[in-house]
Amino acid sequence: MWGAGGRDPARGGGSWVGRVAPPLVLVVAVLVVWQWYVDAYAVRPQVLPSPLRVVEQGWAYRDQLWTNTLPTLQVTVVGFAVSLVVGWGLAVAVDFSPWLKRALTPLLVVSQTLPIIAIAPLLIIWFGFGLLPKVVVIALVTFFPIAVGLIEGFAATERQATDLLRSMGASRWAQFRYVRLPGALPRFFTALRIGITYAVTGAIFAEYVGATAGLGIFMNLQKNSFRTDLVLAAVVVTAVLSVALFALTYAVERLVIPWNRRG
Repeated sequence: MWGAGGRDPARGGGSWVGRVAPPLVLVVAVLVVWQWYVDAYAVRPQVLPSPLRVVEQGWAYRDQLWTNTLPTLQVTVVGFAVSLVVGWGLAVAVDFSPWLKRALTPLLVVSQTLPIIAIAPLLIIWFGFGLLPKVVVIALVTFFPIAVGLIEGFAATERQATDLLRSMGASRWAQFRYVRLPGALPRFFTALRIGITYAVTGAIFAEYVGATAGLGIFMNLQKNSFRTDLVLAAVVVTAVLSVALFALTYAVERLVIPWNRRG
């Protein structure tokens, strides 16, 4: 039975409170159990600090956290932008050339089998400790879901719409612009959300390999100093950054394809 307004609650038409409340309650429950366990068993903060201590120390070191968040965010944005350009370029080229699709698709899959943990140090040797090697790491981690999402989106276009435009004398580019591209955008934004979460993780990993500042460097330094509370504070900042970028993709999607609202 559909609710008021003609929306089916089973299809995601509920309020945002109903969508946010369950994970929020679960997180609060985990934090409460965590705090109780640390207090009840007097766990040393070097081993497992309490959530309250993590928040307290994170706030006390907020300037350092912010100073190291900015380089991580910069690398993430630049690397993901490069990934978008590469992913879109490959997907469009593949869509216009069946031969290229047969040639590139296996290589795209192979690119995801490369051990980034082994390649990243080589990138530092080849390109130094600047921005470029970190951007390459992020691009390698994130371009695959974007490219594959677009390729599958183009391929899933309704054949009837394409045949109709072709019967009207539309060029291959016109078919792409008016049918294949709009039809692929929903899948693209799904792939975008997958990629953006990988981007932040890729940036942190790239900083571990070689950087002078960033959340990865901050976590490594605090780990060596046995400041587990500050390591977890940086993890929280990383998670907040990932969630914020993830949520931003929904805002962009509503602007770009408002006709695809899920409720």
